[in-house]
Amino acid sequence: MTTTPQSFEVSPPSPLAPMSMIILAAVVPTGFILATLSRSPARAFSSYGIAVPIAFVILLTIALLLLMRWRAVSVQDGTLTVRATFYKKEVRANDIDFSRARVVNLEERTELRPSWKSNGYSTFGFDAGHFQARNGLGKIFCLLTQRERVLWLPLLDGKQHILLSLERPQAALDALRASAR
Repeated sequence: MTTTPQSFEVSPPSPLAPMSMIILAAVVPTGFILATLSRSPARAFSSYGIAVPIAFVILLTIALLLLMRWRAVSVQDGTLTVRATFYKKEVRANDIDFSRARVVNLEERTELRPSWKSNGYSTFGFDAGHFQARNGLGKIFCLLTQRERVLWLPLLDGKQHILLSLERPQAALDALRASAR
């Protein structure tokens, strides 16, 4: 029997996240392009020398900003589904270690913070995808837009964790517990 999915609103990222993406993906590369092309002004303005790379940088920045908006968390038929930019993670509720799962503050629980990005999307105030945890804790799948109220879901294998920034993290945890029964 298929049930209706329960969706949980992801906390919005701080304004710092898109601003830092614009600086890192558009302003800095455009500065390098202009500095490089200024050494050879004749080439810069002939045959679209400056327009093509700057147009590419602008389109890439727009794509990255739009990806940052693609985030969703839902529970259906005992499965947690997380969509974070172009990453997706599905976990059965029965695979979650509910004895340790809780809402945490990553400023206090620094060992749970993502460390090395193995396959992720990250900028100041936004982390999505696959990361390594600190202190050899294992792998973390993240959808982090804030660090004060984060749902920590350790998996039963002891080597994988999920971190989610949700508006109502306790409601999501309660729904997952109920779907595991």
